[in-house]
Amino acid sequence: MILSELLQGVDILESSADLSVEISSVSYDSRQTKPGGLFVAMAGYETDGHRFIPMAMEKGAACALCQEKPEAGIPYVRTADSRAALAQVGRNWYGDPAAGMTLAGVTGTNGKTTTTYLLKDILEQCLGAKVGLIGTNQNMIGSEILPTERTTPESFELQGLFRRMADAGCTHVVMEVSSHALFLKRVGGVRFAVGVFTNLTQDHLDFHGTMENYCSAKSLLFRQCDVGVYNSDDPWAERVMADAPCRRVSVGERAAGLTAENIRLSAGGVAFDAVENGAATPVQVGIPGGFMVYNTLGALAAAKALGVPLADSARVLARCAHVKGRVEVVPTSGGYTVLIDYAHTPDALENVLNAVRGFARGRVAVLFGCGGDRDRTKRPLMGAIAARLADFVIVTSDNPRTEEPGAIMQDILAGMAGTDTEYAVVENRVEAIHYAMDHAQPEDVVILAGKGHETYQIVGREKRHLDEREIVADYDAQRKERA
Repeated sequence: MILSELLQGVDILESSADLSVEISSVSYDSRQTKPGGLFVAMAGYETDGHRFIPMAMEKGAACALCQEKPEAGIPYVRTADSRAALAQVGRNWYGDPAAGMTLAGVTGTNGKTTTTYLLKDILEQCLGAKVGLIGTNQNMIGSEILPTERTTPESFELQGLFRRMADAGCTHVVMEVSSHALFLKRVGGVRFAVGVFTNLTQDHLDFHGTMENYCSAKSLLFRQCDVGVYNSDDPWAERVMADAPCRRVSVGERAAGLTAENIRLSAGGVAFDAVENGAATPVQVGIPGGFMVYNTLGALAAAKALGVPLADSARVLARCAHVKGRVEVVPTSGGYTVLIDYAHTPDALENVLNAVRGFARGRVAVLFGCGGDRDRTKRPLMGAIAARLADFVIVTSDNPRTEEPGAIMQDILAGMAGTDTEYAVVENRVEAIHYAMDHAQPEDVVILAGKGHETYQIVGREKRHLDEREIVADYDAQRKERA
């Protein structure tokens, strides 16, 4: 593609490059730069891409797209915002594939993954659509599963994924849109037919600094969608939707455009009446927890905005499968229940513990840790929540990354100070799971919180295989052999 075509829509401040040059590839990592390629230099949070312009040129880059003027002799195009420019370059390179599909984006601290899966099922079964999914668990093109490294890919990869989806015949895309993605313009230039806000609770303050900044990042989604569905019961909802130019649809248990009434919670899931303009539609979903009411309302309202009547959506939701790593039951032979859940924030941990307390016949035990190199202030909060709502707590390691696991656990234990709740500290997560199973009694519920769908543990900078389903199954088999 000719450079001038590739830069259509990019705000160019100055240029020394030949705009008629043919560009063979695009990269923003100098190590991936190829001869004749365009290198986009972005100011990062760990390193500044402008430092690597000379390396990219040594690899044969034809031009650098950057915010700062490089050293003399390097062909460049200077723009005010390299991240916004990369998003536009991606759209141009891949032919703006999203323009031919209907997009739905879901943002919020918790509930994004479940809401996207529910919505995907509705669109496929009610509209006969082929749906692409982008999110934390995995990416999907219809039923084809693709691995994922982050909730929302970098803008150039995102456009490439849109291209694959469009070429495969997808008519719709449902995607999780993280606060990082919004703030870092990974979805720059993307127009959503509908956006959904689930909730806002403490997380990612290591990146955003304050809850106000975190909220502001989430609110950006509603500047680029046609319809905004939002949880009006959430205390941050008004701020998230302030000045949003889209059409708004509120959902909630209190006064809202779509409300949940006659809510029934059980171990088998949730049931309620979805009420709109006085008309009630019975809804049932086989995933337990009061938080599922809001996830379901968001999916129902988003589907309706995309042309699916509530009654049709309700019929699909009644037979939806569980989402991996979200209140997921792992079979055991010990007469107790093991649940795996991705809860890694204070609010998510409180939600899953409250949900389990609602149906557990025996004790409720929770095993969890906190991620290293992330928001440290949530650690004692999660410790306090676990001590308050569980009968037994096992503090262990999550993804310690470059922090000492012991130091992370001490931060958690600070929130448990003075508690009467019985607890144990087992740093090795595999050993901690074994400990939990050894101490579980019939009818107990053991929650393995924090890893969810993940099948790895990050220690230092190494990603090691760790699948809690395998650990539980293997140890259960060993216990049966010893019995």
